[in-house]
Amino acid sequence: MSACSAQSEDQTLISRLLYQPQELKFGTSGRRGEVVHLSQLEVYINVAAELEYLLSLDAAAGGIERGQEVYVAYDLRPSSTCFVREQQGRGELAQATIRAISDAGMTPINMGSIPTPALANFGFMNRRATIMITGSHIPFDHNGYKTTTAIGELGKEDEEPIGALTRKIRERLYNEPSSLSLFDGNGMFKSGHAALPPENDSARRAYAARYQAFFPAGLLKDRRILVYEHSAVGRDILAGLLKSFGAEVVRRGRSATFIPIDTEAVDEALLSMLQRLVDDVSKEHGPVWAVVSMDGDSDRPLILGVDQTTGKIRFITGDLAGMIVAEYLGADAVVVPISCNDAIDRGNLAPVLRPKTRIGSPYVIGGMKQALAEGKTAVCGWEANGGFLTASAISRNGKSLGPLPTRDAMLPILAVLAAAEEAGVTLTDLFARLPQRFNRATLIRKFPRQISAGIVAAFTSAPASAALTRLTPIFSAQRSFAEIDALDRTDGLRLLFRNGDVVHLRPSGNADEFRIYATANSPERADWIAITVAKHPGGMIQELQEASGLGIF
Repeated sequence: MSACSAQSEDQTLISRLLYQPQELKFGTSGRRGEVVHLSQLEVYINVAAELEYLLSLDAAAGGIERGQEVYVAYDLRPSSTCFVREQQGRGELAQATIRAISDAGMTPINMGSIPTPALANFGFMNRRATIMITGSHIPFDHNGYKTTTAIGELGKEDEEPIGALTRKIRERLYNEPSSLSLFDGNGMFKSGHAALPPENDSARRAYAARYQAFFPAGLLKDRRILVYEHSAVGRDILAGLLKSFGAEVVRRGRSATFIPIDTEAVDEALLSMLQRLVDDVSKEHGPVWAVVSMDGDSDRPLILGVDQTTGKIRFITGDLAGMIVAEYLGADAVVVPISCNDAIDRGNLAPVLRPKTRIGSPYVIGGMKQALAEGKTAVCGWEANGGFLTASAISRNGKSLGPLPTRDAMLPILAVLAAAEEAGVTLTDLFARLPQRFNRATLIRKFPRQISAGIVAAFTSAPASAALTRLTPIFSAQRSFAEIDALDRTDGLRLLFRNGDVVHLRPSGNADEFRIYATANSPERADWIAITVAKHPGGMIQELQEASGLGIF
């Protein structure tokens, strides 16, 4: 070998990379990014750092030991387990995760394609760490993963020490001689495609058993329920559970192509499609009692009631569903983020409502831990997207449901159906009993986060009087808005109007999306507010941008 070729072989990996690495960041829950930037190298670095962190923790804090099993699962996004030509050949994120686990001296166990809460549940049961490969509800060209400790989710307090370990491992791997590195110039394994280990169905079975042991047998006898399957990883478990409780299950909309369903921002196109499915099923089989579904990794529910006279569907927002579930479970403490429907402040749960948190499951979990520390014994929480969390065991009718302190879609779906069945009413009638406050959430897609964050920061960092001076001309009487009564800056910018209207603006924590939440005394008003505020370009968001001094992008 010549001196020149030897020198070339000894170059560091970073000097040989053919792309500009994009570091994977924490979002509101887990790490997410565009698939084109998710090299196997990047996934490997971050997983290795998180495992190293878990190995440093005491068992009481959820720490793990070298040689233990780490449970891995994945959603149905192509890039989770396959290379995707359209995404610059990126993918096989599960394989990168499994290799990182093995190289850390742990034993990866492939739990297959199952819901995020099913994986977490099994990990908590056995005090083992878990890693779920998922982009959750965000567009299919994004992906990521979520790690749990042996006892719960990673918290915000864990991010800084994990970040330090990530930088250390990144530096080490980047500066390895490229000839010795596992990775090629594209940040992919030199060994190419890797087969996944055989699937273990223990987590899937334990998750189904969790609910079969808690809810009464025959609960949904002869109820016709439409399951919208799309590409939800929990679609088969959901349909199987409903059938086991006696329901007549009609499955529609199964898709081999990944469909991102955001249960927090259900649009008219999705509702119209679901109405057509209900109409078709009703003609073929008879009236449909309810429609249920989940998002991609099946930790957020989608629940719709069906008017038994007209056959028209009604979408039940996740925050209202959470109220029904908490009452059904007999909670003595509930924790919700600031974005949730304020009907909770006016209903039966008001006496057990804890201080509202910032948006994201780590904050809700923090609030639940505080409630437990203060002696509460039936503690739960949920997010506006409907993901429901339990921090304590729940007892009902002589049966017990163990804690699952991570977002779950199955519990709210089953509990809402059970609550309606036990009350002898339809879902629409059940929700009519709640304080009549209505939500509508929407978003502006492909809206750069640095711009949306800048808009919000301009009004949340300024004194309230200065912020109101700039906001009042935009949310004006000429636009049919009442006077702004107060600002809430817990997370994002929340405007409370004198007539009870609420507008909440917040950048997404996971994608280039600007979220708009609206609350009002009628669904029509909430819809109007959300649509009006979200109009872009040329609408109120553009005016907010100009008023914030950011100009127009």
